Amino acid sequence: MRDLVAGMRYLGRGMRWTAQHGRWWGFGLIPALVALVLYAGALIGLALWSGDLAAWATPFADGWGSPWQGLLRGLFVALLLAGGLVLSVLTFTAVTLLIGDPFYESLSEQVERSEGHCPPGPDRPLWREIGIAVREMIPVLLRAAGFGVLFFLLGFLPVVGQTVVPAVGFCVSGFFLAVELTTVAMQRREVPVRERLRLLRGRLGLAVGFGTPLVLLFLIPFVAVLLMPGAVAGATLLVRDLVPAGPGAGPDAGPAVADGDESEGRAVPAAW
Repeated sequence: MRDLVAGMRYLGRGMRWTAQHGRWWGFGLIPALVALVLYAGALIGLALWSGDLAAWATPFADGWGSPWQGLLRGLFVALLLAGGLVLSVLTFTAVTLLIGDPFYESLSEQVERSEGHCPPGPDRPLWREIGIAVREMIPVLLRAAGFGVLFFLLGFLPVVGQTVVPAVGFCVSGFFLAVELTTVAMQRREVPVRERLRLLRGRLGLAVGFGTPLVLLFLIPFVAVLLMPGAVAGATLLVRDLVPAGPGAGPDAGPAVADGDESEGRAVPAAW
């Protein structure tokens, strides 16, 4: 429970930091707005062509009479649009971080400087940084998609599928969102993706407490765009305590201390 509260505090600290640095908040909005335009265009295109896609996918219903053909293809269109919306929610953050890699890298660095020290990042060209980000994003998205399919199937269970499963699903989504948002600061410390997953699993409450409120807020239209800069700032502050920085520091260089937990810092477990 303490880690859950600490995760929420990091989120609040990130939002407060961007509120106090309005120029950087506006700077961080740019990639989120670009991603929003791209997603809106894709969803509008999907809606416009959904009828044709339904007819193409159900040729066996061409000879059906009314109302069965309309009901079948109407159901197909509804499922197609619902799937597009769910996919948009699941991938928006990852795509925004990919588009805005140089923006969020600068924002994250500024957050670290304001806290007193910014560890030097690896000296790599931008194209290579983006390539690494894409390569590391894929396993995280595949894991998230696997859990999504599992929770979709469990949703058909009576009672539990409509109560417990959605609650657990939001927490799992919050964990993976925390993984995505901490990527910028983790990459600066050259922490590989497997190690990031291990670190955040070792402090599961911290990751869930940080990411789950964002998952719920991101369900509100346009809120994801407004909160992305603060989410990146909060994730940077979280990483500063989870992965100590400095000469000779690394993922296991010292105790991982959560915000508000300084009096009893706990070492990150060596394994999941």
